Parts: sequence; structure tokens; C-alpha cells
Amino acid sequence: MTREVYLTGCGAYLPGEPLDNDDIVRRLGATGTAAAARERVLAANGIRTRHYALDAAGSTTMLNEELAAEAVTAALKDRGLTIADVTFLATGTTQPDLPVPGFASMVHGRLGGHPMEVLSAGGVCASGMAALRAAANGIRVGEHDTAVAVGSELVSRALRQPRYDAAGGRTGFDAEFLRWTLSDGAGAVVVESRPRPDGPSLRLDWLHLVSYAHEERVCMRTGTADGGVPAAGTTWLDQPTAADAERQGSLLLRQDVRALPRLFQVGLREYAGLVRDGRLDPSSVDHVLCHYSAEHFKGQIFGLLREANLMIDEERWFTNLHTRGNTGAASIYVMLEEAWRTGRFSPGEKILLIVPESGRFSFAFAQLTCVGPQTSAAVSAATPAASPLGVAAAADDDAVRYAVLELGKVWDGFARRLAAAPIIRRIESGSATLDDYRNLLLHLRQQVIDGGRWIARAASSFSADLFELRSAAIRHAAEEHRDFRLLERDYVAVGGELETIQNARQNVGSEALSAFLFHRASLPDPVDLLGAMFIIEGLGTACADRWASLLRDQLGLTEAQTSFLHYHGGADAEHFEMLTGMLRSGAVTRERAERMVRTAAVTARLYALQLEAIDDE
Repeated sequence: MTREVYLTGCGAYLPGEPLDNDDIVRRLGATGTAAAARERVLAANGIRTRHYALDAAGSTTMLNEELAAEAVTAALKDRGLTIADVTFLATGTTQPDLPVPGFASMVHGRLGGHPMEVLSAGGVCASGMAALRAAANGIRVGEHDTAVAVGSELVSRALRQPRYDAAGGRTGFDAEFLRWTLSDGAGAVVVESRPRPDGPSLRLDWLHLVSYAHEERVCMRTGTADGGVPAAGTTWLDQPTAADAERQGSLLLRQDVRALPRLFQVGLREYAGLVRDGRLDPSSVDHVLCHYSAEHFKGQIFGLLREANLMIDEERWFTNLHTRGNTGAASIYVMLEEAWRTGRFSPGEKILLIVPESGRFSFAFAQLTCVGPQTSAAVSAATPAASPLGVAAAADDDAVRYAVLELGKVWDGFARRLAAAPIIRRIESGSATLDDYRNLLLHLRQQVIDGGRWIARAASSFSADLFELRSAAIRHAAEEHRDFRLLERDYVAVGGELETIQNARQNVGSEALSAFLFHRASLPDPVDLLGAMFIIEGLGTACADRWASLLRDQLGLTEAQTSFLHYHGGADAEHFEMLTGMLRSGAVTRERAERMVRTAAVTARLYALQLEAIDDE
């Protein structure tokens, strides 16, 4: 069964300040050279400003991988996530910083996080869309819940004057064209299996990628001095030294501009095929974002569409080519980010993305539909995405409303980390083993023992002014402090040794979680621990009974062998009702609510770490 795919966050990064046409000549060090070709290209492309990762002296200031990492970070921030939430990173670029290793590996190394799947899509402008296809497929088939696709280019370092001086007379118009067309930048999108809960998302209706290399010659290239198709012994790698390749002009980016009208004709054929096959209805499209390298070509594209009676009204087209430049594989993302950020899309509207690639004629098309925030009814049963607190009640004061809203956001992030933990993925997917279940019980035991203890300590830290909270904490501690024995019985019932679980060392997540909670419980009037209870009791309410049922089905267990999880599915629901009462007891001020949300966020991160560490240890 396949799932829907949504773009839920978008980010872009453009290095340095915007440069006008005079600035770029100075930045590339090309004053007085090939002036006629330069003026011809600049007049045709309509680009007024662009960005380079070069300083005033023409020295490179950033790596391509850094541009990509900045865009990914911006997209995750837009979505309210971190790299720890991502399990698949797909990248597209024309020229990575290094030939080896792959660009995605370098971007992953720059971002940090944890082990994840990566993919490096090669090519030119459509490589960014190829990365999106890979990320979307991973989400659609259920292998990933949160992925990121990024397109990034840092071409300016290849456009500086010393490169052209080294090539001597081998710098015709095919080399000058791209020099004044391309610029640096990166863009990224977060890809998920459900819409974001706090704003609009873009559902990916379909994505179409196709190559015509079987019938078209090379149009854009680097690595050969002459001609479009390399022969054995003629590529830049075949030359005695890199300096020889540079003198032959093999390292310059070249574009056969005479072939570009053919590119648009072939692209129209593919576009018309999508209409004929019923995948695309031009009359239903509200926004078109089309990557083209020059304003001059826009007129050719529009002319072909009108001749074919397939034109979409010109006012529906959006581009930022004039102010952001042509950033190759990043261009479609950079366009999408600006349209997204400026509120161009409304729920129900359809967006068409078009990316023609001149390398050897490839095309990418995608249709998106803007959708509103996800409601709790649309949440997948596989993860506890909807906050157990629900929404604020009409009678709630401002502090409680704030707490309910912000705790809901914390819960959404916690649910995603939880779903990404390897052991939880195996339970939810039906691939858990008996060893997995025993390990889960073993690693939960110390946290369960400590739970009753820190709640009891919190009770002793409440002053007389918060008598009701102290009473509730005492009752809660009394109910919790024997639960570890139930857990031990289940462990032995499924083949574990009692001595093993009793002598097991806390994993790093459990140790950090307990230390944090004991610290907060030792402070005066620790009302903020309601945030910790929200995460821990909420997890039991949302997941424990379902996990018990899944494990029984997968492993042939009895209720007696899953009694701890089953018990907490019911008991935590009662505890959560008590928590709701305490939240609305009048003891929660705005200042306490803010601290409560912070404590919930730390607890969620450490609880997820506890589950992730089960596989590590």
C-alpha cells in the first residue's frame, strides 16, 4: 500500500550580497574580455542580480556542500524539525566540490545527525528534481517518514577569468554563454507522509522524469574540448595532466546554444503527452514555476505553447530568475521557496513545476496541490501524531491555551522521532523479533524504576501553596513505584533471565533522562514536570496498548507476556486525565507554562534517545 507524499517545509540559501551585472564582471575578474559576447548574453537573459560564493577578490568563500546544508537547515527550520528527524537525504548538483565521494555523503557529513540513507543525483538542472523523486519514492512506499531533497550549485569558481586565460583561444561563444548565465545557490524541501499540522503543505500529485539522450546530442557539457560526444582517450581525465586538460579548454562549461530551440520543441512534445494521457489539465493549473535560463527563451516557450493551444495564462507563471539568477539544479527550489514564503499558494490550488535540462535533453514535470493543515482525523494510526491534549477548551485561560498549543507542537516532533527509532519502526512494520521485545523491556526497566522516585521527589518539593499538586504527585508515585516488577515478569515470561535485567546498565538515553528529571524534581515547586508527564504518560496512552497488540500478533505472545505494556495503555490514560486536571488547576501561569513546554521538549528528545540507544547498545 502506497502513501501520499507532501512537501511540508521549504528553504533556500543564496550566498553573499546580490550582485548586479557590473559587480559580476569585477567579481569574476573579466573586465575588458569578451565584452561583446558578455553584453549579448546579459541583454538576452534578463538577470538583474545574482549571487556568488566569491569575495570581492574573487576567492571562493563557501563549499557547494555548505550551500546545500544551509538550504536543508532552512527547510527544516521552516517545518520545525531538525536533522535528527530525517532518515533520507537526496541531493542534486551539476558540479560537487569533490569527484569522490558522492555529494550527498558530503552534505550529510556537513549536517551531522545520525545514520541515514543518502542519494547523489547527477546531471544538470533536472538533478534537483531527480533528488525529489527519490525522496518522494522513499516516503510513498513507507521506507521513510521524513526525507529532505536539495538542489545546490556553486559554479562561480569555474567562471573566473584565470580559467579562461588558461584555455587561450579555445573560449568561443559556447563557453561564454554559460559564464554570464549561471550563478550560485541552493534550495531544499522537507518531504513527509502527511501534511504539516500548523500550516499549508504541498501534496505531490505526480512527478514525471524523462531523458531523450537516445536521440539527442550533448548540448551542455564540461570535460571535453571539442564536439559533444566524447571518445576514448579524449576526455579531461585522459590528458597527461589537469593543466593539459585546462589548456585544451576541457574544464570550461559549454553550451551549444544552437540546440536550445530544439530543447523547447522536445519539451513541448513531452508536455503535450502529459495532457493527452490525462495527467495534466492546463485549465486547472493555478501556478506555473518553470526553470529557464534566460528571459529570451521564455518568449519561445510561450510561442510554442500558444501554437499548440496548450498555453496557461501568463499571469499564472512565476519566476525569480531576474533577481536570483539561474542556479541550475537549485533553481526550481529557489523559486518554490520564494513563492511559498510570500504566501502565493492557497489550499486547493494546483502548482505545475517544469524543469528542462539541456545537458542531453532531459525533462522533469511535477504537479503539486496546496492543502491546509492536517486535522487529527487524518493522522496515521502508525504514529501518535495528534497531541493527547487535543485543542484548548473555550474556558481555558491564556496560559493554558499557550501550553496546549505549544505542547502539541512538541508532541508532533516527538512522534516523528519516535517513528524513526529503529526498534519502533520494526514493531510498527511487523518485523520485530523476540530479542527486540526483550531488549525493549530491558532498556525501559531503569526508567520505570526512576519514574516513581522522581515523582516522589517532586511531591516533596511542592510548597503548601501547591498542596493539590503535591497530593496528586504522591498518589501518582504510589501507583508507579511497583510497575517495574510487572515489567520483569514479562521479561522472564519471554525467555529472559531475571538476573540479566536486574543487573543491566542504563543506556545513555535513560541515564540522561533520569538525571534531567531528578534535577527538575529537586527544584522548588516543579510545576514544569507536568510537561515531562505529558510526554511519558501521553506515550503510554497513545502507543503502549497498540504495541502490546502488535507484538502479540507478530511473535505469538499472550496477554500475560505483554502485561506491562497492556497495563500502561489503560493506567496512563487515567494518569493523563489527572495531568489534564492539574494543567487546569489554576497553578499554571504563563511563566510556568513556558518552562513546562521546555521540560516537555527536553523529555521528548531524551526519551527518543533512550529508544534509539536500544539498537546502539
